[in-house]
Amino acid sequence: MTGFSQNTVLDFLKPRVNRVGFAPVSRFSQAPDEHHPQYALDNAQTVIVFGMAVPRGILHSANRSLYALHRSYHSVYMLIDEISLSLANFMEGKGGALAVPAPSYAPMVFHDMEPWGVLSLKHAAVQAGLGHFGKNQLVHNKDFGTMLRFGAVVTTAQLAGDPLEELDPCPKGCDLCAKACPSQAILEDGFRKMNCLGHTIKHAIYPLALNTPEGIRNIERVINTAGHNYWITCHECLSVCPGNARSKKVRG
Repeated sequence: MTGFSQNTVLDFLKPRVNRVGFAPVSRFSQAPDEHHPQYALDNAQTVIVFGMAVPRGILHSANRSLYALHRSYHSVYMLIDEISLSLANFMEGKGGALAVPAPSYAPMVFHDMEPWGVLSLKHAAVQAGLGHFGKNQLVHNKDFGTMLRFGAVVTTAQLAGDPLEELDPCPKGCDLCAKACPSQAILEDGFRKMNCLGHTIKHAIYPLALNTPEGIRNIERVINTAGHNYWITCHECLSVCPGNARSKKVRG
């Protein structure tokens, strides 16, 4: 797209977010067809990914940490969606490219009763050079640990990609998150997503809406319309992660 560059996007995003990365669509060759960027937008060329930090102070709020985590997560999701929409409109307003904001949380797609993001923002963040997966299957950023939450815009603009983070982010031999996990979701042979979600994510509507065959058949509709502002009951893997203990200034 003539006259459009990484710097144009960075100038728009940098005052509002903590990290930005660019991933050419060619890096998503392993993504399932229904979760590939080109499934979200015809002729997609680039995924622009940005990260917003959740304050580390929530891990040091002895009496109200889960309350602080709950509000921080849901506030940041709404802000991410607003920024993604603004960026997509900004790019289209410049002319010559189309853009689609990826949902920060809902709506999701369900496969065999398991929720998937329309576009996996964690995988997109890795492909944009913003970090790497750790044992707890969160993306670890070298400055923010696991405290970044991600947003993305898929666009037909062809922009240069950022270098990938290749190193394992977990300290050698570290298994603090696995030992601390009350749901036994973090195992040597992989991560059990539904163990984690079943233990951590609660909503008052779920026992009512999902206790009948009709509710289960419509689980995607129930979750995507009624379950957005869920309650969080656990942050043990965040609390014990050495990567979240940094205190240096990392804004910008």
